[in-house]
Amino acid sequence: MFIKTRSFKPGKKYGNGSFVRQNRQGYNPNRFRRSRYGSQRSEFGRDISVFVKKAVPVLDSSDTVMEEKTFSDFEISNPLKTNITTKGYTQPTPIQQQAIEPILEGRDLIGLANTGTGKTAAFLIPIIDQIFKDRQKKALIIVPTRELAVQINEELRDFSEGMRIYSALIIGGTNTQRQIYNLRRNPHFVIGTPGRLKDLIEQRALRLDDFSIFVLDEVDMMVDIGFIDDVKYFISLLPSKRQSLFFSATISHKIEGILRNFVNDPVTVSVKVADTAQNVEQDIIKVISREKKIDQLHDVLIGDGVYKALVFGRTKHSVDNLHKELIFRGFKTGAIHGNKSQGARRRVLDSFKRNEIQVLLATDVASRGLDIPNVTHVINYEMPDSYDDYIHRIGRTGRADKKGIALTFVD
Repeated sequence: MFIKTRSFKPGKKYGNGSFVRQNRQGYNPNRFRRSRYGSQRSEFGRDISVFVKKAVPVLDSSDTVMEEKTFSDFEISNPLKTNITTKGYTQPTPIQQQAIEPILEGRDLIGLANTGTGKTAAFLIPIIDQIFKDRQKKALIIVPTRELAVQINEELRDFSEGMRIYSALIIGGTNTQRQIYNLRRNPHFVIGTPGRLKDLIEQRALRLDDFSIFVLDEVDMMVDIGFIDDVKYFISLLPSKRQSLFFSATISHKIEGILRNFVNDPVTVSVKVADTAQNVEQDIIKVISREKKIDQLHDVLIGDGVYKALVFGRTKHSVDNLHKELIFRGFKTGAIHGNKSQGARRRVLDSFKRNEIQVLLATDVASRGLDIPNVTHVINYEMPDSYDDYIHRIGRTGRADKKGIALTFVD
């Protein structure tokens, strides 16, 4: 139980004169180049207008052309249709409408989409159908983070329930010998992160020429966090006869080089209409002083409507310190970052999804791909390194057409 001392209202003064600014001028994301160090990061943080944007109401699906097609219209097997219905899916998202049929036809595909657009189902559904109809096919899905790999594996299990389709999860922080054992069982899907996949390839426990379908997901993040050489290595080992699916929010000069060697005569699907979700309200909180900053965060977390908050810090150390302080103040919190074991990270995420904790503290390990229902607020307690990081952080709220709020602490 929390004792409410002060309420938080956007645009109004609270606590020693601190305030949240209302919407101002627009912003141009192309002004900012990605860099984790030096003047470019400080230049990014200087223009606070980039963190301020009013939410735009989301149109009801009945007002859009998406009513023209349902999942039952796709040429997929009946057990898969049943599982899709059981999962509660009826209306395909734009990327699902555009991507499923080309993938079913065996075409290579480049998918460009904002986070939260449903791209995981866009590639899982047609791949499951292909494998269900041809048991000789196998798919390898490569993603940048353990959490995203776990989430994709869970969605795969839901979509393939009762279809006798099996998977192996190949990620760091878990038992390697168990993963080798799972690979020996010849699973239909292998879902993994670059580091552990490379380890098992070098140990000759995994051969890429056993697969006919390859998915590279969140490629821009893999490049950003230093996996570009690993991705090139994987591509060099791929069989010439394959189906290649490529998903990314952006395509930089470095990524163009990967694309040339990965896809062949691809279909390009783009539903990236804006950098940030239109239904996410974005504002700033002016930091009074270093000493008062934690009090300001406390006031936000006890404010009206803050039911489920994801709070981002920049380093593992700062996240741990903030976690201890919020626990001391009586908040139900959990923390995840790269130094946590995979088991610990998963337990905390599951608790957050089940609403057993109110606040999840994280580094950018949680900024990509995670689908956590009903996150009301994303709070950038520490400034993101780049505009791209900011986009992906605030993409954890405002999902499934619900309104979300993103707040950024600025000096």
